[in-house]
Amino acid sequence: MSALGALLWIPQASLIAAAVYQVALGNGASAIVLHALGFVALGVLRSTLDAWATRRLFRDARVAVSALRERAAAALASRSPLDVSRPASGQAASVIGEQAEALVPWLTRYSPARWRVMLVPPVIAVAVGVHTWAAALILIAAAPLIPVFMALIGWRAKAASEAQLGELGRMNGLLLDRLRGLTTLRALGAVPSTAQRVRNHAESLRVGTMQVLRIAFLSSAVLELFAALGIALTAVYVGFHLLGELTFGAWGDTLTLSEGLFILLLAPAFFEPLRDLSAAWHDRAAGEAARDAITQLIGGDAGLVGGGHTGPSALCNTPADTYARGRTPAISLRNVTVNQYGDAPPLHFADIDIHAGQHVALWGSSGSGKTLLLSLMAGLVKAGSGTVTIGGAMLRDDTAGALRQCMAWMGQKPHVFAASVSSNVSLGQPDVSPEQVQHALQAVGLMDAVQHGVSRSVGEGGLGLSGGEVIRLALARAAVRPGADILLIDEPTAHLDNDTAQRVIAALQQMAIGRTLVVATHDPRLARHMDRVVNVDAEVLP
Repeated sequence: MSALGALLWIPQASLIAAAVYQVALGNGASAIVLHALGFVALGVLRSTLDAWATRRLFRDARVAVSALRERAAAALASRSPLDVSRPASGQAASVIGEQAEALVPWLTRYSPARWRVMLVPPVIAVAVGVHTWAAALILIAAAPLIPVFMALIGWRAKAASEAQLGELGRMNGLLLDRLRGLTTLRALGAVPSTAQRVRNHAESLRVGTMQVLRIAFLSSAVLELFAALGIALTAVYVGFHLLGELTFGAWGDTLTLSEGLFILLLAPAFFEPLRDLSAAWHDRAAGEAARDAITQLIGGDAGLVGGGHTGPSALCNTPADTYARGRTPAISLRNVTVNQYGDAPPLHFADIDIHAGQHVALWGSSGSGKTLLLSLMAGLVKAGSGTVTIGGAMLRDDTAGALRQCMAWMGQKPHVFAASVSSNVSLGQPDVSPEQVQHALQAVGLMDAVQHGVSRSVGEGGLGLSGGEVIRLALARAAVRPGADILLIDEPTAHLDNDTAQRVIAALQQMAIGRTLVVATHDPRLARHMDRVVNVDAEVLP
């Protein structure tokens, strides 16, 4: 529609030229009334088409960008937390939040400008060529020079935009990471060196941004140069032709004043779509760079078994009085091989059977594969071969979402958000009531330790809580999870003193009553309280 609106300038230019010709002949205002009315009517129609096209393009662009953001967020959510190739949080947030906005100008400005370039100049060249082939030839000869030089500049512009957006993402990731560890940096006296590194990244970003702007200004200068030359040559030809100095180029007789004015009015319009394309050329470079960055987020290997939720499982929400009869899910691993992330060799695990309601400790030294085995049970890593069975159901992409509703997971480094204790326990689950939160805190022995009740605010990363309190807060999350019949806990007592570890062990025993518990540990204090200890020593495959 925007291209159609631009083409309406051709009849408008014809009406202006005809009106001026009538005035030159000495006719009164009555002779140009129809021309004026026609010009106004076409102007209103052109403005309406432009406004409608702009509004629709913007709406479609916002829908497309929102869809890409949803896909990128879903792709990140389906990535395993053990995947070392996952982008940093700051970098991913920069791509989804900031860089994705570069797609809007690309879709609303560059794409329509490209269509106008493909349609409007050829039609204007034909309209001019009807009166004079010489003027049409001048326009046609000047037009190809613009896209050729724009393409040459565009290659460099895209590379510069990609480098700038990459540097922006790295800087955001660095800044977020350093802010999270600000307390540690202060304790180690590393704040000045960190500030210098951030300053270096900011300087690199400034240099990259200025480089992109220089290329944008260069592309505009190239366009204006060739467009001005084309218009000037056309005006020179028409002027000398009307003066009788140039007698060639017209079909038969010489051009009339009306035809000359018509050609002069169309010459700037011939280059206008190219001007729009030049103005949107930087938008194209930035948009394509942003598109590639989002595509990388979307196209990464999920690594997580069954990224989507497939609905409730029949194993979940088992009544408490049936736990003793063995209706909690059992876990079985058969001939499982895992391809580790990075360049590490694959590992093979011995067969394991964990009975329903049993409390099992995965025992082994650091690096023996305990965390990886626990992650297999949760579907956080995919088995290269073999099977993992939960409650008689094989863990696959189509069942993982439902089976996870029966699980509660706690990693080695649980994250605490800057929010209230209650919010950190419920994690925004609408079916978790304040009473359930308090009950979970009491179950893990944290209620007495939390001053000012569950509404107490804690800082990002657990600021204001001790290491043991952070662990028990994470255990409360698992305790409050509805239908969590399987507890998968990774190193809950690591780096804790004896008294704190005993409190964590007591809290873990209390919340695991009637549930299947699998805990990865190399702490003999915790292993003694388990029903069974499984020695983990994964075999490294060649």
